[in-house]
Order: sequence, then C-alpha cells, then structure tokens
Amino acid sequence: MIATCIRALPDEGCGLLLGTPSGVVHKVVPSTNVAHSAKVYEIDPRVLLRASREADTEGLEIIGVFHSHTHSEAYPSPTDIRQAPDPSWHYVLVSLRDIPTIVRSYRIVNGEVAEEEVVLGHD
Repeated sequence: MIATCIRALPDEGCGLLLGTPSGVVHKVVPSTNVAHSAKVYEIDPRVLLRASREADTEGLEIIGVFHSHTHSEAYPSPTDIRQAPDPSWHYVLVSLRDIPTIVRSYRIVNGEVAEEEVVLGHD
C-alpha cells in the first residue's frame, strides 16, 4: 500500500483490499488514481472489475479501499466520508505528510467515522 501511494505522487495513490468478512486482508490490489488528483482519488473501474472477479475466484471479498493523503493526516476528509460507498468496508488511509508514514483504518457508517485497529501479521 505504502509503495503504491509513494509511486502515485504527486497524486493520491489508491487501491482495493481483498480479504475475509472478518477484516483479514489477503491481497492488496493497486489502482491508478483515474482522478489524477492530489486531493481526491478514484479507483479505475477496470481494476474494480478485475478485483471483483479475482475475489470470487479465490473465495474472498472486496473488503475495503486504501488511499493516501499527500499533505494531511491519516483521517478521512469530508469528501472521503461523503464518498464512502459501503458501510461494511474498511477505509485505510496512508499519510505521506510525515516520516515515518502513518497508516490508519476506519469504518464509515452513515457519515460517522470510527477508527479500528490495524494489526500486521503473517499466515
């Protein structure tokens, strides 16, 4: 995720998260930010379609999205909150404002933002 976001600079980087309904991410699927913007992101529809097919094939689901904030903290902006498409998704924010990079995850339900723990692990 972090490498995808750094490569996208000066634009926001983005991608999808494939995993289980319990929130365990098994695969990160990078996407071009088709908005080509440092302030908003948009997943490439072709990447979304391929990721959906891949998830079905592998017995996974699209469980979330990640994107970077190039100059602000890792917290959903008002635009992020308005555009959150699925209340069951995990919304992972990568802040490139400072070093070290900050990664935080949220649930966004009916405009309400709740941070959730990010746990790194291995199978």
